[in-house]
Amino acid sequence: MTAGVAGDRPGRVRPHLLAAGIDALLVTDPANIRWLTGFSGSAGRVLLRADGPVVLVTDDRYTARAAAEAPDAEIVIDRTWGWLPEAAPGRLGVEADHLPWATVRELTDLLDAEPTPTEGIVSVHRQVKDAAEVGALRRACAVTSTAFEAALGWLRPGLTEAEVARRLVDEMLDGGADGSAFPPIVAAGPNGAVPHHAPGPRPLEPGDMVTMDFGALVDGYHADMTRTVALGSVTPDQQRIHDLVREAQQAGVDVAGDGVATATVDRACRSVIADGGHAEDFRHGTGHGVGLVIHEDPFLGATTAGTLKPGMTVTIEPGVYLPGLGGVRIEDVVLVTGTGVERLTTAPHGLLIL
Repeated sequence: MTAGVAGDRPGRVRPHLLAAGIDALLVTDPANIRWLTGFSGSAGRVLLRADGPVVLVTDDRYTARAAAEAPDAEIVIDRTWGWLPEAAPGRLGVEADHLPWATVRELTDLLDAEPTPTEGIVSVHRQVKDAAEVGALRRACAVTSTAFEAALGWLRPGLTEAEVARRLVDEMLDGGADGSAFPPIVAAGPNGAVPHHAPGPRPLEPGDMVTMDFGALVDGYHADMTRTVALGSVTPDQQRIHDLVREAQQAGVDVAGDGVATATVDRACRSVIADGGHAEDFRHGTGHGVGLVIHEDPFLGATTAGTLKPGMTVTIEPGVYLPGLGGVRIEDVVLVTGTGVERLTTAPHGLLIL
């Protein structure tokens, strides 16, 4: 993340502190720390006060990085909690979904008052991406799409699933990624019926459908794309299932946009698959937010209650999984706009026969 890119993100959060009954928030979730300050180190704590500078606390391994990545923050180098009583005014809130209970007890003894548990005060703001975040996601998605297109030139029978997964990571690194957003899923033949199959020693065989779910990590932001291809030939049933999933995914893309309920997007995908006779074979939600975390709010499912807004980046990823036979999933990261969505992952969607 470029130094200073956090901009006025703390200013977006501050008005919500007093509404939560606190004067300051102790931020310990690494994604929230990075979003607020730009700091990417593995040891950090942030104190966000209703007024005054943001305080970033780290240890002496990260003195230079903190200064470079978080130029707008007040930097404190301290491995203890000794800095907190003087720095924290009044009522202190903590991230209840991240801070261990043992630490809460320690802080209670230190402050002579129990901190106030909070949830989502920072992370809810991460759902809508600013221009810098969208730029990083565009780059991550572009590297991912290019890696897939490169793989079309070398994907062949005889390679194992694990070998394909490793080569996909190499393609992304060669394309400029900082790393892999998550361990790639490569599922060939009957293994394609397992949505989160772990790539193993099974060699790819002629006639296999091969599902590849992978993404690049760029400047802390995660891409996530899935494509299913065929090796050598396809049966009519394989073609039909792929066409069905592609139609379902397009239905989700077509309905998504500003003000649309997340459950509406799920329903659009799910109804196409149900009409095709495979309602029971679509076994997961339609999508999730992506950003500094690979799976983050908002989630798109049958019972989710969120609403899409411009600037949100989410996946749309219906699938059909047939035990003993295989499966198909097609997934893109899309950016919600005022007029619909824009696909950020742009690799071909049709069934490619290699």
